[in-house]
Amino acid sequence: MALKRYYKPLFLFYYGTIQSLKFKMLSSRQLAFIALRDVHKGAYVDVALDKVLQKASLPDNDRRLMTELVYGCTRRQRTLDAIIDQFAKKKSHQQPKELRAILHLGLYQLRYQERIPPSAAVNTTVDLAKENGFPGLTGFVNGLLRQYIRSQEKNTPPSSLLSPPSSPPLPTPHSPLPGLGIQHSFPDWVIDVWLEQFGYAETERLCEWMNQTPAIDLRINPLCTSIEQVETALKSVGIASRRIPHLNQALRLLDNPGSIQNLPGFNQGWWTVQDCSAQLVSYLLDPQPGEIIIDACAAPGGKTTHIAELMGDNGTIRACDRTPSRLKKVQENFQRLKLHSIEVLTGDSRELPFENTADRVLLDAPCSGLGTLHRHADARWRQTPESVVELSQLQKDLISHTATFVKSGGVLVYSTCTLHPAENEQVIEWFLSENPSWEIEVPSENSPAASYCNSKGWIKVLPHQQDMDGFFMVKFRNKNGNCRLG
Repeated sequence: MALKRYYKPLFLFYYGTIQSLKFKMLSSRQLAFIALRDVHKGAYVDVALDKVLQKASLPDNDRRLMTELVYGCTRRQRTLDAIIDQFAKKKSHQQPKELRAILHLGLYQLRYQERIPPSAAVNTTVDLAKENGFPGLTGFVNGLLRQYIRSQEKNTPPSSLLSPPSSPPLPTPHSPLPGLGIQHSFPDWVIDVWLEQFGYAETERLCEWMNQTPAIDLRINPLCTSIEQVETALKSVGIASRRIPHLNQALRLLDNPGSIQNLPGFNQGWWTVQDCSAQLVSYLLDPQPGEIIIDACAAPGGKTTHIAELMGDNGTIRACDRTPSRLKKVQENFQRLKLHSIEVLTGDSRELPFENTADRVLLDAPCSGLGTLHRHADARWRQTPESVVELSQLQKDLISHTATFVKSGGVLVYSTCTLHPAENEQVIEWFLSENPSWEIEVPSENSPAASYCNSKGWIKVLPHQQDMDGFFMVKFRNKNGNCRLG
């Protein structure tokens, strides 16, 4: 018995070490398959990818390829499924999940990765089938991929590849919804929402933009450094950047930076990662030194820390969120940025008792994220029309209660990162109809937000026009004293 107690932990240690070494020897495509397999089982794509990358030992080029394959296959899955439906006897949803993931990897390389030779894409995908439980189907995998290549060589219009023989005729501009959805890999309901607002041409441009690899924007911390110093430091490690008009704290990286934490200035708190659209929100809030600010849905803390910077770290910011683990990220961010004016509070902002205590309140509401689908590859498949209805009600509940936090004459900013009217225009129209003591206030002329404001007084950032995340934001002021909302 004593020997068993001794040898079992030893065996487990060596077994785990061997398994870890085997994992580190896997190719980038095999690792991409492992991550996609988890995604197809329901895992969030970023979680699945991080889980694999933490165990793997890949050179930077292979790491980038793996990341591109995982995000690309997830983002483009409707298009890839349509191609499978075109060339296979069994439809994509009838294929075993793991085989479907393997086919996605091969087709994605053939369709979207011009630098990968077709022969390499085919051969490595056949190897994946052989190594992952489908040795008897390598001929099928090889045949499907080569059929696709031959169809491309014949200059078959791409749209015809995305219309299975059993489907209706290809959509025309008078019936664009299925065509855009299949071609650009979006659910029909999302396309429908955008078509109603923007029309066909603008919706197609928006779809194309949402399928690009997202840019990385930095927000410079003026309390620790200057934009010139950060530009110089980035240039010293071979990272080019450019400034963004109207946003004097913003830098967009023009090169792949690798691990963000390894860039100069990260540990010193010189900057944080934040898209330009998100930076606009805090400028619209316009916090002033010495004020009390409540950030009602603060995690992960990008806007919270920006508010502190704009106030010169002079005042009180209550950063609220109902999830303690997400608030931990807020705390990590403000500590790294060397900020001291932020208090972290756990709680649901629909229930917090802060009536008439804040000069300004930011409600960056939970939303469907239809403005940031390029950053969250699986979000387009997770949201539904039903979830939007639920979110819209949550947003109304939140704005009703957080408005009570504002002092007489104070400011409330409502923002989302979605492009759905039910979560944006319809929420604020409802709020104003229920609460006539509130009115929309346009940003001052010298505000960075002013150039983005429309004639109705709110800001709606359209990604394909302004080359930043899709956002909606509006500033309210309580014009007739204290608010007493139900």
